[in-house]
Amino acid sequence: MAGSSGPNRRAVHLSLGRADYGWTLDLQRTLHARRKAGAAPDVVVTVEHDPVITLGRSGSRDHLLASPDELKREGIGVFEVERGGDVTYHGPGQLVVYPIVDLRGHGRDVRRFVRGLEGATIATLADLGIEAGRRDGYPGVWVSDRKIASIGVYVSGWVTRHGLALNVAVNPAHFAMIRPCGLSVETVSVCDLLGRTIDLDRVRDAFLERLAERFGWVMEATSLDEVLGGASG
Repeated sequence: MAGSSGPNRRAVHLSLGRADYGWTLDLQRTLHARRKAGAAPDVVVTVEHDPVITLGRSGSRDHLLASPDELKREGIGVFEVERGGDVTYHGPGQLVVYPIVDLRGHGRDVRRFVRGLEGATIATLADLGIEAGRRDGYPGVWVSDRKIASIGVYVSGWVTRHGLALNVAVNPAHFAMIRPCGLSVETVSVCDLLGRTIDLDRVRDAFLERLAERFGWVMEATSLDEVLGGASG
């Protein structure tokens, strides 16, 4: 996608730190409506969630491998959402990225947008010394036959929401409670592959740099109040 939108296109980055999934989902929908109305620029939201499982449009509860009692004991909520894809997990130690992007400025090409997200993730991992790639027919990023990043997007009026989740240091016992994307695959985290800890913010900043390159953005930090037009209260 590099070069598709031209240089110096503005986007803003909103860092939420650690935040509840339900609240963040409502925020995504608000930002999506503002972007469709032309009241906000392209926004890239980054967040780390409390433990949660989400089911996309093609999701099946048969791919939840834990009982309701087990999920409750672990404090893991379940949300059915409008993004593409099946079941995935979000939790501490995972970089979650929600780009709220108007694709009318990016070729009106959803597949190309998804490949841009994948490409930015692959480049970020390469910067960390990890060789990753794509797997035909399965959106996301893989290290050999292990999945390290999941991607699922929703598009309405050519504006995107939802996005990607990159495993940095995720609890493997929580991932074992699902069949990721409906597949019998192993998941892996950055720290597993590096054999050491790495700061999530460092991975986030590296990813944002690579994402900006892919989409031709000059990216500026923003606050919740600014991105909501002073209406966050």
